[in-house]
Amino acid sequence: MLRTIRLTLAILFFLSITLLFLDFTGTIHSWLGWMAKIQFLPALLALHVGVVIGLVMLTLLLGRIYCSVICPLGVLQDIFAWLGKKQKRNRYHYSPAISWLRYGMLGLFIVALVIGVNSWVALLAPYSSYGRIASNLFAPFYQWGNNFLAYLAERADSYAFYETHVWMKSLPTFCLALGTFLLLVILAWRGGRTYCNTICPVGTVLGFLSRYAYLKPIIDTAKCNSCGLCSRNCKASCINFKAHTIDYSRCVACMDCIGKCHQGAIQFKHKVSNVQNPSTAEPQAPASAHSRRSFLTATSLFITGAALKAQEKKVDGGLAVIENKKIPNRQTRIVPPGSLGLRNFTQHCTACQLCVSVCPNEVLRPSTGLLTLMQPEMSYERGYCRPECTRCGEVCPTGAIRPLSTADKSATQIGHAVWVKQNCIPLTDGVACGNCARHCPTGAITMIPSDASVAESPKIPAINTERCIGCGACENLCPARPFSAIYVEGHERHHTI
Repeated sequence: MLRTIRLTLAILFFLSITLLFLDFTGTIHSWLGWMAKIQFLPALLALHVGVVIGLVMLTLLLGRIYCSVICPLGVLQDIFAWLGKKQKRNRYHYSPAISWLRYGMLGLFIVALVIGVNSWVALLAPYSSYGRIASNLFAPFYQWGNNFLAYLAERADSYAFYETHVWMKSLPTFCLALGTFLLLVILAWRGGRTYCNTICPVGTVLGFLSRYAYLKPIIDTAKCNSCGLCSRNCKASCINFKAHTIDYSRCVACMDCIGKCHQGAIQFKHKVSNVQNPSTAEPQAPASAHSRRSFLTATSLFITGAALKAQEKKVDGGLAVIENKKIPNRQTRIVPPGSLGLRNFTQHCTACQLCVSVCPNEVLRPSTGLLTLMQPEMSYERGYCRPECTRCGEVCPTGAIRPLSTADKSATQIGHAVWVKQNCIPLTDGVACGNCARHCPTGAITMIPSDASVAESPKIPAINTERCIGCGACENLCPARPFSAIYVEGHERHHTI
């Protein structure tokens, strides 16, 4: 029964969170967006104290139930492990914990978080890893399926579906998503939860807490006949059936051992007796291992909190296809309204790709910079940031992009437009344009004669940087190719105009 309940909840959480990354309409987020905000690392980075305390209490009560039910990367591994079990049953075996690797990865994760190497943080964070896989590998198939239904609906004179663009947002991020996916397939197929118990920093932190869980699988030595079925079906490889012990720091509370034991020798309960028989007592880790684990865990929570507290579309008029444009060389990258600026955004963002998945204007895409690899940034080759759209702030689970009203967004300056004289069509081709001025939502661009002494001279844009909010409409709709004659330069700190 416990295993059935766990599986049902895990499937519901996994499908719901996956839909958050697949849904490009934003409908699902209004109902299920809270599931992204209860993931451990996003909640910690957003300083959602209630959520973090809730997850800690859940772990102290039931063990690493978070890893087997709530974490989508953990459930994905269970799917691969289940497929591997179809090929060979009873295939696992007990193996000692690789402590140096577990705590080494956690230490590197903490250091990367503190010094701001967010590409390493995004690479190891389990929720971000799954988001990368879902948005880069799963979403295209979902969108192709939607486009096929839109094709059929169009021929039936129905508008129940509409076509969406399927495009490569970032080749490096796609390659990392594919690499992570293949790594998980191999590890889970062969060894079950190897990734969770050797690489995942969240698993290591929760593993420390789960040692003190109130309820946990307990082996009744009086009933156990040492058949080994529990150990051979433990995907965490944490049951030593010969010694009748369980390594609770690695146990993910999947309940598989309880279901496989024909003698009823394993029960999920509180261990009442504090007095252990020397022959059945669980081996205790050396004092140095306990102190190291406690130090690393406490340091990770403290430093993270302290560091964070301190801180194919066409344009109007039938112009050229936007995909032909190239990204300008910006001195400062552009981050979404609501992120307050580069520092706040960099500190909080885990590069889960959720905002990239839901951006309806195809403005957000993963960064290719080394230190900000996979973190979203704005680029206007395919669209521009419409003032009425606030979707990225609504779905961000970490507080890297804070929710804004449309009025506040229209007054938030994330950058300013810069005119490039040598690219401007009125001067290069001798034809009138003014596209940038016509589409500027704040009226920050006006057309003036290029020669003040000749009223009939070709008109060029004049930019009022005090009114410009950096939405990118001018850059996106500029007909100049391959580089726009006007582009947006980002601001390190956002301002209100």
